[in-house]
Amino acid sequence: MRAFVDRERELQTLEREYARREASFVVVYGRRRVGKTELISRFIQDKLALYYLATEEPELQNLESFQALAADFLGSDLLRSAHIKRWEDIFRELVRTHDATRERAVIVIDEFQYLGKANPAYPSIFQRIWDTMLKDANVMLILCGSLISLMKDQVLSEESPLYGRRTAQIRMGQITFSHYREFLPGHTMRELVERYAVTGGVPKYIELFEDQDDVFAAISENVLDRNGFLYDEPNFLLSREVPDVGTYFALIRAIAGGARRPSEISRAFGMKQTSLNKYLKTLIDLDVLEREVPVTESNPGKSKKSLYNIKDNFLQFWFKFVLPNLSYLETGRTAAVERRIREHFIDSHVAFVYEGVCRERLWDMADSGVLGFVPERVGRWWSGGDEIDVVGLSAAEKCAVWGECKFWKDPAGANVLRDLENKVARVPWERDGRTDIFVLFSVSGFTDGLHELASTRDDVLLVGD
Repeated sequence: MRAFVDRERELQTLEREYARREASFVVVYGRRRVGKTELISRFIQDKLALYYLATEEPELQNLESFQALAADFLGSDLLRSAHIKRWEDIFRELVRTHDATRERAVIVIDEFQYLGKANPAYPSIFQRIWDTMLKDANVMLILCGSLISLMKDQVLSEESPLYGRRTAQIRMGQITFSHYREFLPGHTMRELVERYAVTGGVPKYIELFEDQDDVFAAISENVLDRNGFLYDEPNFLLSREVPDVGTYFALIRAIAGGARRPSEISRAFGMKQTSLNKYLKTLIDLDVLEREVPVTESNPGKSKKSLYNIKDNFLQFWFKFVLPNLSYLETGRTAAVERRIREHFIDSHVAFVYEGVCRERLWDMADSGVLGFVPERVGRWWSGGDEIDVVGLSAAEKCAVWGECKFWKDPAGANVLRDLENKVARVPWERDGRTDIFVLFSVSGFTDGLHELASTRDDVLLVGD
């Protein structure tokens, strides 16, 4: 399996920072298992580098471990045997000794947030180290962390002593679906989307599904089994980011259950809408939720038509299928839960994930020139009982592309196009004088009749596997 996929831009950023004449200070952060350490390891493999992984031990143990690592890096028996109680002394020796060479050194502190967690004053300590030693040395500093909230507080926020020091920052996200096939070559589009609906773009999760031909067997082994790697993963992810994990679990469960409007979430969650905002904002900051409004809204930030979606495919799957069935799973009745998943997996989960895949593909189509214009916005549209899965708009060119996504067993027919055209006729956006393009996405292809119809029209595109 390819462990390093879709990270070219991040690698280019690191190489650019390494090439700077002056010292560079890069912050790399993002949720667990998205490949931060793999990225850094790939970057430093041909460079003079000191890589330190901080732990949740007390500060003194971290200091002693870092001292031993720095002594090995410098080949210094004196540093190894010295009785040191201050981080500044280790970095001073690193800078003093390294200045005798010409090769640029890369200093990496992974899971940096644990040092600040052990000692709240550590960001201030590190500010002094940077300001008085590292910023004038021939070094590249990388601080990496997997707890997003702590990395923001300790390094990135205006309240942090380190604010304004960084020369670049990389927020690592999940890989896009367009690169998913590189992890799992040889699979059909249907198989890839089904796996993506569970693993999302998290490389570690994808690895777990690599050797299983049947997606449900992979789900049973890795998610439903109490000893499975992903069985308790959401609790591990959220418990380190939020103080009251039970409250956040209840909120995410309500959304996974179909409560997407603020009023619906409020009723399902049993909390006033005004009190929900801080919880919603926190989950958005953590990339767990996203706020969505119809793509045609002129002022999205103030729109009252907002919906909240679970952004992470794995969390959406877990809160929809695993959390409600924990009583069964804890007593070993995984077969009953797997049967329920098989019954509802496609209609209530995969089909919606497929819509997101199609919106991503629309951007790719625009980049390749297939559409004939580049949308300024891509999203969904809904009003009353109407909903359009994929919409791309260009106000400058008065062009719009409208799409429907079908994750069916059978090919999509001409009726899908007619239904789409009827809904589009009711969309008021730039109705007078706009140019419309219709795109149909179908994982099972299209009927001969629809192919024949599309061949006679320049405004219809069919996108299959």
